[in-house]
Amino acid sequence: MFDGFQLDHIDVGEVTTRVRYAGAGTPIVLLHGHPRTHTTWHAVAPRLAEHHFVVAPDLRGYGGSALPPDAAGHAQSSKRAMAGDVVRLMAHLGHDRFAVAGHDRGALVAFRTAMDHPELVSHLIVMDGLPVIEQLERTDATFALAYWHWWFLAQADTPERVICADPDAWYRIGEPAALGEGNHADVVTALHDPAVVHGMCEDYRAGLGIDRDHEDADRSAGRQVMCPTLLLESAHDDLDLHGDPAAIWAPWIANSLRHRVIDSGHHQAEQAPAAVAEALLGFLSHGE
Repeated sequence: MFDGFQLDHIDVGEVTTRVRYAGAGTPIVLLHGHPRTHTTWHAVAPRLAEHHFVVAPDLRGYGGSALPPDAAGHAQSSKRAMAGDVVRLMAHLGHDRFAVAGHDRGALVAFRTAMDHPELVSHLIVMDGLPVIEQLERTDATFALAYWHWWFLAQADTPERVICADPDAWYRIGEPAALGEGNHADVVTALHDPAVVHGMCEDYRAGLGIDRDHEDADRSAGRQVMCPTLLLESAHDDLDLHGDPAAIWAPWIANSLRHRVIDSGHHQAEQAPAAVAEALLGFLSHGE
């Protein structure tokens, strides 16, 4: 897994980030979602590294990356804080401009990185994600039933106690053959760590509060993503629960928005790695 990649732990200020990187050429950062770690990209990253410098970190609080002590409003787990980790990580690796791709919760971090640091982000790729505020403003019984875990994971204390009692039963992440042996082992190890479970819950607590507030402030100020943006939607997931996801994203994007459907379930990088890599390489090859 990740042949030729360097595995490192890098101090980025508030936290130490576990990260893998390899390749040469223009850089791209790959950000995983919940409840995965960076190893979800194990079949995508090597394909990209043939043409680009690829950086795949664990988000703060996930996998092998640290999480600061809890702060007021769960600010330590805000997507703004996570975006800052990405920027400092890339600066440490010698890059002041890069593409960023994120899946699920990682899509929110990628989006925030592009919003807060437009001078640094050359391309944005969002995979199976929408702005939090757009989801919350459309909440109805159908969405609440489908996304019940958002509300559960954001509760105080209870989720950690429930999940840690039997993390394998709670997550049911699938068989090693489906995820890849190394990826499966890495995720299972993470999910059995109470500190990681807490970090993931804090991610969702921040999502319903401070992250929404940041997006509300952006929208009120008319801020938009300034770089070319690609939306990758899983064909067999529910990103279209609120209607056309590209139409929902469009007001947030100043310039071009491309939209492509990947023939997979929610975990695109694991279920359709060749299609994901091809889509990313094609998008990046068009320049800025």
